[in-house]
Amino acid sequence: MKGSFVSISGNWDRRLSRRTFISLGGMSVAALMLGARGAIAEEAGYGGLRPDPNGLIDLPKGFQYRVISREGTKLSNGAPVPSDHDGMAAFRGPRRGTTLLVRNHELSLSDEGSGDNESVEGRNPYDENQPGGTTGILVDNESRREIRDFVTSSGQSTNCAGGATPWGTWLTCEETKEPNHGYVFEVNPNNPQSDLSKTPITAMGRFSHEAVDIDPKTGIAYLTEDDPSGVTNTQDPALDTGASFLYRYIPDNRRQRPGALQDGGKLQVMAIDEVPATYDADLFRQGQRFKVVWEPILDPNAAHEQALAVPNAVRFNRLEGAFFKGGAFWFDDTNGGEDRLGQIFRYFPETNTLELFYEGNDPDKIESPDNITITPWGDLWFAEDEAVPPGRGDSVNRIVGVTPQGQVYKFARNAKSDSEFAGPTFSPDGKTFFVNIQNPGLTLAIWGPFRYQNTARQQQMSYAAPPEEFAPRISGELAEAAGRYGMSNLEAAAYDRLGVPLTA
Repeated sequence: MKGSFVSISGNWDRRLSRRTFISLGGMSVAALMLGARGAIAEEAGYGGLRPDPNGLIDLPKGFQYRVISREGTKLSNGAPVPSDHDGMAAFRGPRRGTTLLVRNHELSLSDEGSGDNESVEGRNPYDENQPGGTTGILVDNESRREIRDFVTSSGQSTNCAGGATPWGTWLTCEETKEPNHGYVFEVNPNNPQSDLSKTPITAMGRFSHEAVDIDPKTGIAYLTEDDPSGVTNTQDPALDTGASFLYRYIPDNRRQRPGALQDGGKLQVMAIDEVPATYDADLFRQGQRFKVVWEPILDPNAAHEQALAVPNAVRFNRLEGAFFKGGAFWFDDTNGGEDRLGQIFRYFPETNTLELFYEGNDPDKIESPDNITITPWGDLWFAEDEAVPPGRGDSVNRIVGVTPQGQVYKFARNAKSDSEFAGPTFSPDGKTFFVNIQNPGLTLAIWGPFRYQNTARQQQMSYAAPPEEFAPRISGELAEAAGRYGMSNLEAAAYDRLGVPLTA
């Protein structure tokens, strides 16, 4: 372990006596946790979910929805709306009072034989043999109805998730390692089907991409990998060999404009440089933090293979969504953790630390988190895509929220099918929530008594303590100290998070 950094694993290189503990300026445990929890408790969410009489999506009282796009209907040019809706982002529209959505379609050659999937039919494809790509939907903010829809890129494969750039473009990610695929493409919704949209950003690596987001302060991109080739042992996570990694891309051109990412850069994989350390994220404890290092990937075209060869690279099971907000990069592992219900992580670039924020141990609270976002008022929301072992889940997918105070609530439930929610995103004015149901492909606009935009609360979410009801599993030494001082495990972990270790 380097420097004075202390993790909950219990390697203590600084000591706090009872006298020092008492002399912290009268600061109580509650005060120490105030910055993370907030001074005043507030009700989480919007109340219980009410059954939808149309049997599509259950929402809290006061909310309503409209299906604005449906697979198999017609785009504005007469071509069919493609199938398998997935990742999505919302941008300000080209004229006042509009929102422009960009949506992925997770289609591959293996889908074409099913007979019930509509391909993306574009005029400037990257690979004319592939059915995947992206579409755009221009929406009227007041009526929440589609004005027009159109293809924005085509000829790609397995467009899963992606991420919006600070300069108003969409990075669509191919979740595949098919020959000549497995890349990130930049799509400009205001210049659809341009040559930019069919040019892979090869320096960002060729691997089974899932999602990406960019730190607006530095221009560095963080990329998740969803590679199922690792071995999952449902009985003992210690026997796993996860094979998904977290990467970052440092572009040579930091001008943050369309096409700049094409100018090359450095690709790196996240690793842990602590001794002792575990590199299997399944074995992390909730609330535990690690200092990380970034190891170079010298051949981006063999990114996955090179990451496998890095002995201290952090191994995840299947990474999914990614979202950068308030100085923190959020991402999740859909079936990570001891109970295979999923894990949510955050990375802090300024301190170069990785934290396990939330690990599921109750399927009623979290089950296979996928796409992830921070709401305009500062809650963490994630869409579920159930992928847990038989007998653990209920085949019901939801939109689940976590407040900065650590409260967990449900916002939506798929009442129509066991299909995943995908592409959760808010209109720029924060008044409309857009989300997809993958199969059958539907895009919904949802509105109601959402809270007002709150930048300060978004920042608070970035540094909030993990949810209290899922108190972190801490070392025996720290648990003993907690009992000695009359603390809960969560409170003891809060001291440790602040760099104040406890001892006898």
